[in-house]
Amino acid sequence: MKIEGAHDIPVPRQKVWEAFLDPEQLRQAIPGCEKLEALGNDEFRAVMKVGVGAVKGTFEGKVKLSEKNAPTSYRMAVEGSGGPGFVRGETVVTLSDIDGGTRVAYSADVHVGGLIAGVGQRMLGGVSKMMADQFFNRMSELLQAGS
Repeated sequence: MKIEGAHDIPVPRQKVWEAFLDPEQLRQAIPGCEKLEALGNDEFRAVMKVGVGAVKGTFEGKVKLSEKNAPTSYRMAVEGSGGPGFVRGETVVTLSDIDGGTRVAYSADVHVGGLIAGVGQRMLGGVSKMMADQFFNRMSELLQAGS
C-alpha cells in the first residue's frame, strides 16, 4: 500500500529537521505511541496502540533512520508486530523551504498482515492517511509552541 502526502509547517526547516529526529517530540506526535526509546545508531524501539475498525491492539517494533541528508531528507524503515498482525514499511521524508516555513513531503510503502489486513485496503488506507494527518498537525503544534 502506497501512502503519500505533504504538510506545511510554519517553522524554519532546521527546527523541523531536529524535531523529526527527536524521540520525545516524535513520541508526543505519533498517534497511539506509548513509548519511543533510542537504541543508538539511529534506531528506536516503539510501542503503539493502534485500532482499525474492530481490530485493535498493541504493536511493538523498531524504527531505523538511514540515508540522512540534513536538513533535506531521510529514509525511515518501520517494522512491528502484535496481536492484530504485523506492519512493515519504508518512508522517504523530504523537507523543503516554502514561504513562511517548511514543506514536509513523505512517500511510504507499507505492508500489513494478519488480522489487521482483513479490514480491507480502503479502510487501512483511510486510517493511515488520518494518522499521518494527526501526526503532522500535532508536530506542527509542538513546533509552534516551542518557538
